[in-house]
Amino acid sequence: MKKSYPYLFFLFFISLTSVAQTKKWSLEECVDYALKNNISIKQTELELKTSDIDKKAAFGSFLPNLNANASHSWNIGLNQNITTGLLENQTTQFTSAGINSSVDIYNGLQNQNRYRRATLSKMAAQYQLDKMKDDISLNVANAYLQILFNKEAIKVQQEQLANNEKQLVRTTELVNAGVTPRGDLLDVKATVAGDKQRLVAAENALFLSKLSLVQILQLDDYKDFDVSEENVAVPTSAVMLQKPEDIIEKAKQSRVELKLANANLEVAEKDIKIAKGALQPSLSGFYNFSTRASYSDRVVGFELNSSNPTSVIGQVEGTGQNVLQPNFSPVLGKPDSLFNQFSDNKGHNFGVQLTVPVFNGFSAKNNIERSKVALERTKIAKQQAELDLERNVHTAITDAKGALNSYESAQSALEARTEAYNYAKEKYAVGMMNSFDFNQAQTLYLNAQSEVLRTKYDYIFKIKLVEFYFGIPIKP
Repeated sequence: MKKSYPYLFFLFFISLTSVAQTKKWSLEECVDYALKNNISIKQTELELKTSDIDKKAAFGSFLPNLNANASHSWNIGLNQNITTGLLENQTTQFTSAGINSSVDIYNGLQNQNRYRRATLSKMAAQYQLDKMKDDISLNVANAYLQILFNKEAIKVQQEQLANNEKQLVRTTELVNAGVTPRGDLLDVKATVAGDKQRLVAAENALFLSKLSLVQILQLDDYKDFDVSEENVAVPTSAVMLQKPEDIIEKAKQSRVELKLANANLEVAEKDIKIAKGALQPSLSGFYNFSTRASYSDRVVGFELNSSNPTSVIGQVEGTGQNVLQPNFSPVLGKPDSLFNQFSDNKGHNFGVQLTVPVFNGFSAKNNIERSKVALERTKIAKQQAELDLERNVHTAITDAKGALNSYESAQSALEARTEAYNYAKEKYAVGMMNSFDFNQAQTLYLNAQSEVLRTKYDYIFKIKLVEFYFGIPIKP
C-alpha cells in the first residue's frame, strides 16, 4: 500500500499543474491585478510616498533643532602653559562639549506656507495616482475586449473553414462523378486555402492581443495566459439618455483631471506666498551650552622660594631703602577630575537674532517673478484640462452613438447577407450558381459576421468610456 503514495502524489501534482495552467482571467481579476502590479502605478505610488515625506519635513520646520558636539585635541610643541603662563615645549590635551539649539519665531510665514504647500502636493500626487489607475483600467478593459473579439472572430473563421471543407468533399465527389466541372473544385480548394490563411491571421491577432494585455498586467507567463470566454451582451446604458451638458457637469465633479489641475494651481499660489515671505524680516531664538576640561597640571598652593626668598619691588623715597616682597612659587598638582572641570567650566549663551533682508542680488524678487510665471502656466493648464475634458466627453458620446448606429447597421447587413447566403447555397446545391459566385456570397456573409463582432465590441468599450466619465467605475 505504501508504494502507491508516490504515484498518488504525482497525480495530485499533475492535477494542480493542470488547474494552474487552465486558469482563465476575468475582467475584474485583470483590472485588480493591474492596479496592484503595474509598473507605472508603482512609480506613481512612490511619488505619493515622497510627497508624504515632504509633508513630514515641512512639519518638522516648526520644531526647534537640537545638536550636540564634542571634541578632544592634542597640542604638541611650543605652547603657552595655561598653568604658569610661560611658553614651553609640551604636549597638552583639551576636551570640550556643548549643545546648541535654535527655533524660528517668525520668518514671513514661510514655514506655514511650506506646510500647506506640502499638503496640497500630497493631494496632487494622490490625484495623479488615481488618474493613473483610471488610465490603466481603461487600457485593461480595451485589451480584454479585444481578446474576446479575436476569440469570436476565430470561431467564425473556424466555422467557415469547416463549411468549406465539407463543400470541398462534396464538390470532389461531384467532380469524380462527372456532374461538376473540375474548375469548380479548384475554386473550392482555393477558398479552403484562403480560409486557412485567414484563420492563421486571426490566431496571430489573438496572440498579439493576449500579449498586449499580459504586458499591461506585467505577467511573465504569456504563453499560458487566457481570459474567460464571457458572453458580453450589448449594454443598454441609462447614461446615454442624459444630456451631454449633464454628463460634462458630472465629469467635472468626479474626474481627477480637474482636481489635479486645481491642486497644482493652489500649489503655485503657495509658492508665491513662500517667495514673498523671503522679503520679510525673520526672527529666531538660540541657546548654547558649552563646557571644557584640560589635562594639564594645576596650581594647588604656593611656597616660599628658598633660593630667592625675596625680590625688590621698589625703594622708599628719601631714605633709598629697598622695599622687598617674598617670592612664592606655585605648587603644582595633578589635574582636577574630568567631571569637576566640566561642572566648573560650564557656560550658557542664549538670545534672539533678527535678520532684515536689505539687498540680496534681486534673488528674492526674481523668485517671486518665477512663481508668478509658474502660476500663469498652471492657470492655462487648468483651462486646457477643462477644455480637454469637455472635448473628450463630447467625443465619447458622439463615438458611442456612432458605434451604436454602426452596430445596428451591421446587424441589418448580416441579416440580409445571411438570407443571400442561404439562397446562394440553395442555388449552388441545384447547380444554378457557379462556385465563384457562391464563394463571393460566402465571403460577403463572413465579412458581415466579422463586422457585427467588431462593431459590437467597439460599442461596448465606448459605452464603458461614457459611463466612466459619468463616474461609473470599470467593471464587467
